[in-house]
Amino acid sequence: MKGVLLVNLGSPESPTPKDVKPYLDEFLMDKYVIDVPYLLRALLVRGIILQTRPKKSAEAYSQIWTKEGSPLIVISKKMHQKLEKLVDVPVALAMRYGTMTIQKGLQELKDKGVTDVMLLALYPQYAMASTTTIWALADELQQKHFPEMKITKVPAFYNKPDFIQALAHSIKKHLEGFEYDHLLFSYHGIPKRHIRKTDVTKSHCTIDNKCCVTASPAHEFCYRHQCFETTRQVVELLGIPEGKYSQTFQSRLAGDKWLTPYTDVEINKMPKKGVKKLAVVTPAFVSDCLETLEEIAMRANEEFIENDGEEFFAVPCLNDEDEWCQVVANWVNEWSKK
Repeated sequence: MKGVLLVNLGSPESPTPKDVKPYLDEFLMDKYVIDVPYLLRALLVRGIILQTRPKKSAEAYSQIWTKEGSPLIVISKKMHQKLEKLVDVPVALAMRYGTMTIQKGLQELKDKGVTDVMLLALYPQYAMASTTTIWALADELQQKHFPEMKITKVPAFYNKPDFIQALAHSIKKHLEGFEYDHLLFSYHGIPKRHIRKTDVTKSHCTIDNKCCVTASPAHEFCYRHQCFETTRQVVELLGIPEGKYSQTFQSRLAGDKWLTPYTDVEINKMPKKGVKKLAVVTPAFVSDCLETLEEIAMRANEEFIENDGEEFFAVPCLNDEDEWCQVVANWVNEWSKK
């Protein structure tokens, strides 16, 4: 029997330092997120970051928290419920971090008689710190607790025509009536070394202006290429002229060389370059979360206005939009009928 497991990032149980701290510990101690030797990672995370970060992060979470709870969890559950009505196989929802574990999701499917699982990590672009960690944990759990299960991993869907179309339609719909000067595509940042680590050719990813537009097997696992390709295809579909859009990377941690240009730096420069009305879309996320709601819709918005910008519009993620849910349902139905 076939079934589907949707996996998103996760969330603390509440926007309090007490609940944020164990969530951040699980997240930052993941060897695919901070990919340094364990002792160094523990020193960095538990000796430095967790001494101050939980309070600051809790304050950020408290600004976006709703009566129903964490926006990411609430939105993911709504998408899950819609998807269940559109497919003929069981669907479970899990998070990589937090209490809605992948093990619980697999167990839920097993209890329904599922032996063949379609694993869909809800990240359009492949990255070590998002996709790989989900795949690796699922494999580990399968071998340890669910040996009878077969798991089929869905590859990054950054360039699938139906995903691009749903994303483009959503952006167009939300921007109706907003005469923007510039549309910024802001993707979550990752350390440059992650790009090199996932380069299957071990030589293609030079992280310059050439490697991402030069055909290579490396592109199957290259986050940077996949971000640029998502932007290119959406812009082409929407007919946005050269010069009216750009791409940046957000959410970096201090100390490493991360993908550039940086979202906050570029946004703060824009008003002086004549961009007074800015729209920002975040296509690395399918569900609105801390990085889209607090970092972009609140903080970046505020800084843009402080730097003499006039109007700022944060385009919502695909969330549980009907077209997006139908796209995922089509993928599931196509797979389940094989």
